[in-house]
Amino acid sequence: MQNRERVFHAVSFELIALVFIVPASALLVEKDTADMLLVSAGMTLFAVFWNYIYNLLFDKLIGSNRVERKIAIRVIHALGFESGMLVFTIPLVSWYLSLSLIDTLVLEAGVLGFILIYTGVFNWLYDVYQPYQKCFEKSAS
Repeated sequence: MQNRERVFHAVSFELIALVFIVPASALLVEKDTADMLLVSAGMTLFAVFWNYIYNLLFDKLIGSNRVERKIAIRVIHALGFESGMLVFTIPLVSWYLSLSLIDTLVLEAGVLGFILIYTGVFNWLYDVYQPYQKCFEKSAS
């Protein structure tokens, strides 16, 4: 995966996730959707950066043949990515939304439950359908 495709992959992942996360999290913690959109946008910017770095390192460690990855590797990939996200986001979300750490953990648990499944499904579908190549590589030829 080249750098441009990595950026496309990360941005696609985050934008689609926001469509689901913002309204659901606003309902869960009884906060305004504007606040949740701001929190989500900040987390998305961090996640895009983290996604790029994490996937670059993961590909170097595991190998770049993503189509052949088995479910166990995909589970390890998703768990590692989300663990890194939690370390950075829990304190910041708690502070910004004026939530207790327990309430923030509940919010993060809900988001994490969704994202763990979403990450695996998104990456599998991305690897199988190769949207970047279909949209950009062939049109450049």
